[in-house]
Amino acid sequence: MAFSVPFYVRASIITSCVAFLFGFDTGSVGSVTTMPAFKATFGEFSATVHGLIVSSSLIPGALTALLAGALAHRFGHTSLISVGSVTYGIGAGIECGSPTLGVFVLGRLIKGIGEGLFISTVYVQVSEISPFRVRGIMTALPQFLITSGLVAGYFVCYGTSRLGDSTSSVTWRLPPAIASFLGLTLSTTYFITPPSPRWLLSRGRVDEARVVVAQLGLDEAEQKELLSQSLPPEEALDPDVTFWQSISQTFKEFAHAFSPPYRSRTAFACFIMGMQQFSGIDGVLFYAPILFTQAGLSSERASFLASGVSALVILGATIPATLFADHWGRRVSGILGGVLITTLMLVMGSLYAADQVHPDHGAGRWIVIVSIYLFAISFSFTWAIGFRTWVVESMPRKTRSSASSLAQCSNWVLCSLFD
Repeated sequence: MAFSVPFYVRASIITSCVAFLFGFDTGSVGSVTTMPAFKATFGEFSATVHGLIVSSSLIPGALTALLAGALAHRFGHTSLISVGSVTYGIGAGIECGSPTLGVFVLGRLIKGIGEGLFISTVYVQVSEISPFRVRGIMTALPQFLITSGLVAGYFVCYGTSRLGDSTSSVTWRLPPAIASFLGLTLSTTYFITPPSPRWLLSRGRVDEARVVVAQLGLDEAEQKELLSQSLPPEEALDPDVTFWQSISQTFKEFAHAFSPPYRSRTAFACFIMGMQQFSGIDGVLFYAPILFTQAGLSSERASFLASGVSALVILGATIPATLFADHWGRRVSGILGGVLITTLMLVMGSLYAADQVHPDHGAGRWIVIVSIYLFAISFSFTWAIGFRTWVVESMPRKTRSSASSLAQCSNWVLCSLFD
């Protein structure tokens, strides 16, 4: 008998591919903006301006993430994921063709809007088309694709940095061109993945939900459990509600997420996703080329390669974390990750504070490089997957989209403030 992959697995993988875009941007933006060709095109700028360029996608991403839950609840997760992917592709295209630094930042702002629409929505969609017994693994897939995009972003930049001379703009324009192509291509997931059956039930479209549940390849018990969540007609969403009415409903849904039955879960989801940023992970990922250069790898290409190796290390740690996501508790991974991350950050911070990191001598630089690798492994193995999975799994259907949006918003707001 031929082995057949259940459709919910294939649909989850296809949907998760959109998360690759977020990883690709994270992995490439730090490298792109430190290329000599980028500075030859736009001129020299301070470290503060560099930080603003890199993080400029985060505020619009945080704002649209706030709306993503309600919009997904109204228009469907697959629709919102595709719109976000197209928006990301348009923003990346503007980056690629930008004649001035201001236009480049505009592209990043638009890119951030797209990321805010799809990143938390992907996790909810994958969760809602997966059976409970493997939901941990399935909801870990987007994080695996984010990490894969991170690796691709670093090594694409390493490859393009070798094209032409150091002042050729193709070296920095090609990565956003690739990102634009991927964003526009992955928007087609709308046409090849089914809508969430839970979303169909919330719309009162029970017959369509039955068809999708059967199509996903769930067993009989799982189908019955899922279909039992059908809302009574008076609670189903009104299909005639306008877009602006839907937007205004967003804030009511946020209030509902913080109402007494759900308040503690929503607040804790926002807290732990915010703590991801306090760990410093995005600072490490965005500024990896600078960190490695400061640690003694003065060659631009060596710095890119070292950053890419750190991305490979993250990918290697993400694979077992994904496969065993359902075998260890979220509590254990959260505590263990916190201890490891804190220890490694203290080691690196102490070395810099004591002026023991020199680019040409001393053991301090090598301790920093090793600590960056260990930091990336520890985060990817614990907090990266465990926190996001908990946020999606622990929320009831009525508040899952809005609470996930609030949690993602808290993540990005803190990222923009502290990176």
